[in-house]
Amino acid sequence: ASQELSPDGWTFLPEIRQPLASVENPWFCLLGALLAPIRVLLAFIVLFLLWPFAWLQVAGLTEEQLQEPITGWRKTVCHNGVLGLSRLLFFLLGFLRIRVRGQRASCLQAPVLVAAPHSTFFDPIVLLPCDLPKVVSRAENLSVPVIGALLRFNQAILVSRHDPASRRRVVEEVRRRATSGGKWPQVLFFPEGTCSNKKALLKFKPGAFIAGVPVQPVLIRYPNSLDTTSWAWRGPGVLKVLWLTASQPCSIVDVEFLPVYHPSLEESRDPTLYANNVQRVMAQALGIPATECEFVGSLPVIVVGRLKVALEPQLWELRRVLRKAGLSPGCVDAGAEPGRSRMISQEEFARQLQLSDPQTVAGAFSYFQQDANGLVDFRDVALALAALDGNRSLEELTCLAFELFAEEQTEGPTRLLYRDGFSTILHLLLGSPRPAAVTLHAELCQAGSCQGLSLCQFQDFSLRDPLHEKLFSTYLRPSQIPNASSPGSPTARANGTVQAPKQKGD
Repeated sequence: ASQELSPDGWTFLPEIRQPLASVENPWFCLLGALLAPIRVLLAFIVLFLLWPFAWLQVAGLTEEQLQEPITGWRKTVCHNGVLGLSRLLFFLLGFLRIRVRGQRASCLQAPVLVAAPHSTFFDPIVLLPCDLPKVVSRAENLSVPVIGALLRFNQAILVSRHDPASRRRVVEEVRRRATSGGKWPQVLFFPEGTCSNKKALLKFKPGAFIAGVPVQPVLIRYPNSLDTTSWAWRGPGVLKVLWLTASQPCSIVDVEFLPVYHPSLEESRDPTLYANNVQRVMAQALGIPATECEFVGSLPVIVVGRLKVALEPQLWELRRVLRKAGLSPGCVDAGAEPGRSRMISQEEFARQLQLSDPQTVAGAFSYFQQDANGLVDFRDVALALAALDGNRSLEELTCLAFELFAEEQTEGPTRLLYRDGFSTILHLLLGSPRPAAVTLHAELCQAGSCQGLSLCQFQDFSLRDPLHEKLFSTYLRPSQIPNASSPGSPTARANGTVQAPKQKGD
């Protein structure tokens, strides 16, 4: 997905889904039927043969000993065994050639390697020409058979998404290894943090750049006539990608080492600036755009002005679900009480929206945030239906949003919109991640002495700022809410084409 700014500053994004390559050729299907089962079976056998070597390297070592790089016979025997079997594994899956360009820097020259674009679960093949550098992985992967053993063998840096303190420990460990003066092997990062379809670089996360040491960019390309490797948002699933790739007679991977990037003093102090500059260097070398698009969980978001918004808000998907059920949002009597929460169950939700099909009810209900008891705030439903109705102007819609979520003051008649209500509005209407919306609310409130926003301040932000006004107009005007494939969507406008969206899970 590329980011191009038009003269008025509006952000355009092309398609970031991965369209599945056409595989209707009968010859390809015949090869798949013959090659894929044999290749996949042999690859799994080799994968399990890796386990003894991985186990042997760390067997009998204490946690304290594992805090230092492994040396001696364990390093020689196990490292070479895993390296050789890993190359055989990828060879059996059809990756017959790994073409290397450029020169890999030493640990002293570049303690950190950053690889991009990250487009598939086959990307760990880049570890082979890098001589199996250390990686960063989720702590939950330790419980996965074979994969957990390989992570222990690798002495990977583990991060837990459920432990906030884990991220701080990871930062400290990365800095410790990166500044060890060549004692530790290099650490490899995929700074995008998730997979895309190779048409652009997603925003780089700053983790690889926190230590402020030189990094070496590593480019990954799959120059095959048929793209079967990409595993991206709403693209084909793991099994289909694995099967189609194993069906190819020969897959080629190009790994290119760019010159070492030495940070300036300012970059070494600012990891985000450092990450952005390295991203631009790599994008230029790849001949693709560098974007501000990133994933928050499984949700792709873009940055527009001071806002983070979903590439495709769930509001649009809810509109399609309700339209398919033959429901017009304007025919529903919302009846939500301004400023007061009323929690409803799925059954009451179905009665209120006059829905009878259980699958449609469950699908529509899932678009709203539920509490611990599985209930949703009916104000959320009322605002979503109002946004999907075609009878309100933007000013009326933002006024309704304020009335629903603003709270009465203990002194005086003024009502203010606090951070919870503000984040709920932006999440419902624009798909903004709640933490980002809370941060933005705090910034908007800094100008005044209050902890909340008045109606005037809220509409100044949403409707009178030229960039945000165009954003709200595009996302919220009920009569103009585009389908993902319509000419009005950011995706289609940037591509210059109209394509039907793939209905595929993340």
